[in-house]
Amino acid sequence: MARILAVHAHPDDIEILAGGTLALLSGQGHAVTIATATAGEGGSAVHDPAQTGAIRQAEAAAAAALIGADYLCLGFADLGVFNDDPSRRAVTELIRRVRPDLVITASPIDYHPDHEAISLLARDACFAAPVANYRTGPLQALDHIPALYFMDSIGGRDRDGVRIPRHFTVDVGATFSTKQAMLAQHRSQADWVAKQHGIVDHLADMVAWTRRVGRDAGVEYAEGFRQYRHPPYPKTPVLQDLLGAVVLPQEG
Repeated sequence: MARILAVHAHPDDIEILAGGTLALLSGQGHAVTIATATAGEGGSAVHDPAQTGAIRQAEAAAAAALIGADYLCLGFADLGVFNDDPSRRAVTELIRRVRPDLVITASPIDYHPDHEAISLLARDACFAAPVANYRTGPLQALDHIPALYFMDSIGGRDRDGVRIPRHFTVDVGATFSTKQAMLAQHRSQADWVAKQHGIVDHLADMVAWTRRVGRDAGVEYAEGFRQYRHPPYPKTPVLQDLLGAVVLPQEG
């Protein structure tokens, strides 16, 4: 059994970008933890921040429960995630708590500053997690750097609209209905996404996006990933090996 940590900025980010893949891994018997940097307390024009954060954490926990995953929130402020030392220590402590074989995190280039910041924090915390003299709390340092993967950015493009290449995609046709059910738990976001992003139906938008990724890979539904292979991070294709035949190479 492998341990997988998926960490992104806000409740619903992971479900949109990697929910089908995590459902596949959980279905194989692997231990999945879903973590968000923030409670997403900025995501409402109706409730105050405390109420919004409580609602969204409950929704995230309900979504994670559908695949038997744990849910954790780091408690950073929405629109207040920064790549600084206290935040890095908090993410490092999260990794030491979960002790994952692999970490899946946000794209380092995306439309939202919190997405980009948690990506950098997760990258650097993977490096720091085995450094025993980098003290974060009572938990022991890891024995090694976990394998690190980036999800697609939202929309698969950088801030200038240029497509970001994937290393591979995962055929999530078998778990797509579960992915839909996970995102559907985030009921509070329907009105907010329409207001802030101009997306009338956030569930339909996710369906369209997952189909677009699938079309690129020649299947109906897919999710895209890149592996961070810069030394000394592991080059072993840990995620690809766990998923097997549903992994579709897509260089360039």
